[in-house]
Amino acid sequence: MVADPDPELVFAIPGDLSAPTGGYAYDRSLLAHLPGSGIRVQHLQLPGSWPTPTAADVEHTRGLLGSLHDRATVLVDGLAFGAFPDTLLERLRQGTGHRIVALVHHPLALESGLQEDERRLLETTERHALACAAHVIATSAMTARTLTRDYGVPAGKITVARPGTLPARRAEGSGRTRGAELFCVGSVSPRKAYGVLASALSQLTDLDWHLTIAGETHRNPVEHTRVAALVETHGLAERVTFAGVLTADELDAAYHSSDLFVMPSLYEGYGMALAEAMSHGLPIICTTGGAAAETVPDEAAVKVPPGDPLALGTALRLLMTGPQQLAILGERSWAAGQTLPLWSDTASRVAGAVRAVARLLPEHAA
Repeated sequence: MVADPDPELVFAIPGDLSAPTGGYAYDRSLLAHLPGSGIRVQHLQLPGSWPTPTAADVEHTRGLLGSLHDRATVLVDGLAFGAFPDTLLERLRQGTGHRIVALVHHPLALESGLQEDERRLLETTERHALACAAHVIATSAMTARTLTRDYGVPAGKITVARPGTLPARRAEGSGRTRGAELFCVGSVSPRKAYGVLASALSQLTDLDWHLTIAGETHRNPVEHTRVAALVETHGLAERVTFAGVLTADELDAAYHSSDLFVMPSLYEGYGMALAEAMSHGLPIICTTGGAAAETVPDEAAVKVPPGDPLALGTALRLLMTGPQQLAILGERSWAAGQTLPLWSDTASRVAGAVRAVARLLPEHAA
């Protein structure tokens, strides 16, 4: 993206923008679609160590934000903003006059695998940071409610901008040439709970199935090693494929040829992969962790409590042995997918909030 000498919005994002996660996909899509909503936007890359920055990276971030033109409107991805220390927040609020808009995919303290002291620190820093923001963009209604209930953010200070989807062809399934083809999308991390899924699938060795997990395995190598060991221990190594990061075409092909989409996550700020699965009309099994409970309508999925391998295994058996129920869920998923917002809709919501902040007018909650 060519730098704009006087952009209407600076979008500050930590790390590698091309990283294959839902949060970065959201950020990339905003950068691509905000100009279509009349907002000139400039990408500002922050150090990739956020939300656990070194002291040098905090100072580097201070310098990057301090170099922007006076009273710039700056949208900061929550992966960094939620961990901004008070010293940096005070500099932004008093020294630069920037209007700061926070983008929250989900609160940092709700990430799985954190030590209790880490969780408390992130909860404290994010509460302070959000109090300093002129406005907040939340990617789901549930995240917005969480920010109001647990972080003290007034509802009138939040705009909900759900992730968009791209038009997709309807899935045709595997044809059952080698049993049910199950599909998961998401980086291997504790929050995604692939270990719970492995335990659930260990109950189903009498059935014919294969699972593909598409997502990064090196972002959290300890968790990948742990999950792979569980798969091996349960005797599932020949049935489970860690496909790594797929290209857009490969991902579309995988959705198209799958029979059932599974999301075992402990918590989701929205669940973009769920929306993608609906846009392809795939039957879905998901947990009720976080916003995942609301992203998919109840009639379009079988939902189970997070962290419960017995319930997940029971749901998997129900659908893998019930072709009629599987077909009904697929029809309902496809219908729900046709009502999802497009990325242009998401950008329009964000653009409205940005304009309101730039005018120093309050933006109504969504």
